[in-house]
Amino acid sequence: MKIVFLDADTVGEDIDLSIFEKFGEFQKFPYTEREEVFDRVKDVDVVITNKVIIDRDVIDSADKLKLICVAATGVNNIDISYAKVKGIGVTNVAGYSTESVVQHTFGMVFYLLHRLRYYDDYVKKGDYSKSKIFTHISNPFYELNGKTWGIIGLGTIGRRVGQVAESFGCEVIYFSTSGVERDEKYEKYPLDELLKVSDIVSIHAPLNERTRNLLTYEKIKMMKRSAVLLNLGRGGIVNEDDLAKALDEGLILGAGLDVLEKEPIDLENPLLKIKNKDSLLITPHIAWTSIEARRKLIKEIAENIKAFLEGKERNRVDL
Repeated sequence: MKIVFLDADTVGEDIDLSIFEKFGEFQKFPYTEREEVFDRVKDVDVVITNKVIIDRDVIDSADKLKLICVAATGVNNIDISYAKVKGIGVTNVAGYSTESVVQHTFGMVFYLLHRLRYYDDYVKKGDYSKSKIFTHISNPFYELNGKTWGIIGLGTIGRRVGQVAESFGCEVIYFSTSGVERDEKYEKYPLDELLKVSDIVSIHAPLNERTRNLLTYEKIKMMKRSAVLLNLGRGGIVNEDDLAKALDEGLILGAGLDVLEKEPIDLENPLLKIKNKDSLLITPHIAWTSIEARRKLIKEIAENIKAFLEGKERNRVDL
């Protein structure tokens, strides 16, 4: 059997992929451009892809293809319905990065809330060495204890964020982006009310017709000036032009983004040109990438291949 990983660099060079060699001939490519994908899948039985698009044309060019393994939870880059028509299995991996994303969420909170960039620079630039007292409190920060944490998108990650926020003494509330009624531990709020009362707002929702452009300038304007906004869901949920404007106007204390509408970021993105750079933290879509999460991801993909070869259903994606 032949297996190909089309964009192996997306899981990092520090992750051992030799586990796939036990299933047959394994080949990996750092990345695959659109014009390269057809040649690379034409002879293989199993394709592993993180972001490379496997659409109808690609599927038609892969005569031997039996299984598509998505190295992620989202499968929007796969034409699932056509794969089903062609009898090709599609699997994904869910839940592997929950702890990593939650940890990154709180890393962002502390960076912004505690003004860590400012204080680190204060010491390293030599200003602290000139101080006449042992401390420096000209840039005040806040405690999480007693604050209201509003979660947009209370899925697996959102619930875990809520649990950790509670351990810091926060009151947790949420807004449902799906509109589905569920019996949840936390109180459900309309979006506008959640934005008005929350000290921290974190987004852990998918991008769809209900969430696209969910937070605009007018919505951000409803938030407290001391509030922190975090997006660890998907780019496009927060309007980036509006966020840049809101930060420059000091409408909120700060924002942390791990996802952007266009990835990698466009050099003309207004977020790169804001005046108060200390109010914004952007990381390059890394919340999911702890070593533990990536190792678990690869192990789960291998288990999906093993189950498929044994004729078992495991993490199968169906319409």
